[in-house]
Amino acid sequence: MKNYAVIICMLLVFVACKTEKKEEAKAAAKKVEVLQPISALDLETAVIYEANIRQYSPEGTFNEFTKDIPQLKQLGVKVIWLMPVFPISETKRKATGGADSKFASDFPEDQQAKYLGSYYAVSDFTEINPEFGTKEDFRKLIKVAHANGIYVILDWVPNHTGWDHKWLKTNPEYYTQNDNGEVVHPDGTDWTDVADLNYNNKDMRNAMIADMSYWLTKEGVDGFRCDVAGSVPTDFWQEAVPQLRAQKDIFMLAEAWEPELLEGNLFDMAYAWDGHHLLNGLAKQEKNLTDYDAYITKITTDYAADDILMNFVTNHDENSWSGTIKERMGEASELMTVTSFMLKGMPLIYSGQEYNLNHRLKFFEKDSFPKIKADSWALLQKLGTLKNTNPALNGGKNAADYTRLNSEKDILMFERSKDDKTILFIGNFSDKSNKINAPQGEYLNYMTNKSIVLNGDAFEMKPWSYKILIK
Repeated sequence: MKNYAVIICMLLVFVACKTEKKEEAKAAAKKVEVLQPISALDLETAVIYEANIRQYSPEGTFNEFTKDIPQLKQLGVKVIWLMPVFPISETKRKATGGADSKFASDFPEDQQAKYLGSYYAVSDFTEINPEFGTKEDFRKLIKVAHANGIYVILDWVPNHTGWDHKWLKTNPEYYTQNDNGEVVHPDGTDWTDVADLNYNNKDMRNAMIADMSYWLTKEGVDGFRCDVAGSVPTDFWQEAVPQLRAQKDIFMLAEAWEPELLEGNLFDMAYAWDGHHLLNGLAKQEKNLTDYDAYITKITTDYAADDILMNFVTNHDENSWSGTIKERMGEASELMTVTSFMLKGMPLIYSGQEYNLNHRLKFFEKDSFPKIKADSWALLQKLGTLKNTNPALNGGKNAADYTRLNSEKDILMFERSKDDKTILFIGNFSDKSNKINAPQGEYLNYMTNKSIVLNGDAFEMKPWSYKILIK
């Protein structure tokens, strides 16, 4: 009997140990999925990805995008910015853009269904656009992103709502009204599909903050990209952002250039609009490197050392309304893309850019693009890896140093350096070959992964070519 008792005890201990190990494994698995709050260190090395869910796939759903999130890690992506995921107003739903824009209702009834309207005409700030899926699908997207070490921010639309929003019925005082007491669209715009919000109304401000808080505390998002943030009174952000940050560590991106929006721990990052226009101008040879130097001086003067700017060659507006990268930048496209990664700040990838997107995505209708990994994927993967791993490309609140090294008319040469790491960038911003003398030394040519020794002799740079050399 004693032997049986010993055996039973041993079995119980074995089972208990096995159960404990299973529980430990489950706990470990859960722990892996818990992403630490976004930090200043994350921002130093991050690439941000703008996800256009509607156009990302033929299905246009969260689930189709979620499948590809693990691949975005290969591009160095650490932040996903989701274009608005909210239901879109049916009333005054846009069909075309521009000054002579039309509503879906202006077309024959059998054609109206194809006009899906603007993502930015929100009818409910706390619900999900059923075109994209369900809230459970959205939650799965967040979970998969976090499991892959990627943060997710929502495109927030604080300046206006669609004409179906419940506030128009329950609280018309939340909106700007004309002398006749009629709610109006934003002044000076052709945004006739949206109603302008009245920031003189304290209750509206509180309701807006409450809706933003919902996504942080209930749905696990990591911050916001705030549409036309400069059109909203700065004192609203001074009121709202501290309340949002008190709930969790978040990342705040302003679709704006105003330096004051980056002051006092308001927004972490703003748009490098001037830098974007500069890259377009350089590619078209309408601007030159004197303009480039003036830009660097301007942002150094206008912004604090710990301000972050988002560098980009395309986004949803630029692609749909101004043209594809190839249309705007031609043979200089690759050089301008590389430059956007080399400068201080955070580089943006827009949906499809990684797949050689070369057509203007429709804005108010369904569209998509083929996902064929070609030269753009390879380029962005190389650049993303370098951005993630080399401190010399740190671009956040403790960015790597920048030193301009030459004064040639068409050749740009500068160093970025930090923590004993240095990257030398050389680019020919011209449609003609040029020669350049670079600092002597032994380097790794990053794009070819081959060593190169510079002995002080001039070497030739082909039109729109570049070198990324690592000391």
